[in-house]
Amino acid sequence: MPDRPWTPARRDVALALLALPATFGLRSRAAAPAGDDWTVADGPRLHVEAQAAVTPAGGHRSRIAFGDSLVRLADAGVIDRDRFAGLRRVLMAPRWPLDDPLVLQPGRIGVTLEATVPVEVVQALDWPSPEPIHLTAANAGHLLNLLWPVGLANRMAANADSPIRGPMLARFASTSGWTLGRAANGADYFDRFPIVPLSPVQEDLVVELAGSTWRPCCDNSTFFQDCNHGSALLGLLQLGAAQGLGKAELYAEALAFNAFWFPDAYRETALYLRLVEGIAWADVDPARVMGYELSALGPWTSNVHRTLARIPGLLEPPTAAVSCSL
Repeated sequence: MPDRPWTPARRDVALALLALPATFGLRSRAAAPAGDDWTVADGPRLHVEAQAAVTPAGGHRSRIAFGDSLVRLADAGVIDRDRFAGLRRVLMAPRWPLDDPLVLQPGRIGVTLEATVPVEVVQALDWPSPEPIHLTAANAGHLLNLLWPVGLANRMAANADSPIRGPMLARFASTSGWTLGRAANGADYFDRFPIVPLSPVQEDLVVELAGSTWRPCCDNSTFFQDCNHGSALLGLLQLGAAQGLGKAELYAEALAFNAFWFPDAYRETALYLRLVEGIAWADVDPARVMGYELSALGPWTSNVHRTLARIPGLLEPPTAAVSCSL
């Protein structure tokens, strides 16, 4: 029987599956399906192993620290300590399938999840945090909320050309959605305070990476910080550049944080890279994965999700709730 007309062919995917033992730990080649008649009996295990590679149980030990940035944000009123401490994060599980461009917007059907703010996270608003960030699945959402105001409020000369600057400034999820400051709208804090001072060289590096990294909740770059994820990643890049990290290191940090913020999307990306391109997650080029073709929502849906969807029985419903607001 000839292959069905999709690229890559099912035969190529089957051959890629035969190479899985080196990366995903298949017990033997006999366990991998082969030929046109295969079914992905290995699918659930492949997902588990891909997720473990993308968001390891031990988390990601970053080279970036908050330093005194959060204390300065709290002192300036960008973060209201009482409001932040009382935050209850309620997220809605996204809709399925991901072909729907609204899938990652909040307020959709699904199970509501509530998470209180740990004491140690609140304490970071009162004392400097010199230790590098330890990112985990448990604290990823809280770190998102801590990095968000960094990227939103930090003064940067390049923000004069920011796509969110203009008459619509107060209507973006990154601005109107920031309700944990003293001001009614986070737009009041945009580009306002020198929280993370950057040299001209460091700022150029931040702008370069912010313009070449994307997120799977929209088709906007990090520099177009129209939601919490964009602001947070911009803040991370600013902190990293100010602390002396180079381009390759910053791309790696960006991918690690994005993976924990969008675990389902990057699990699929890991599966795509391994099964279709034969690239293990440990060997990926973070700059490429964070680029438009593999991290922006539209291209990711076409290149990754729809390609995997042609493999019968491989995809699973999403497991993580993602929201672009509080």
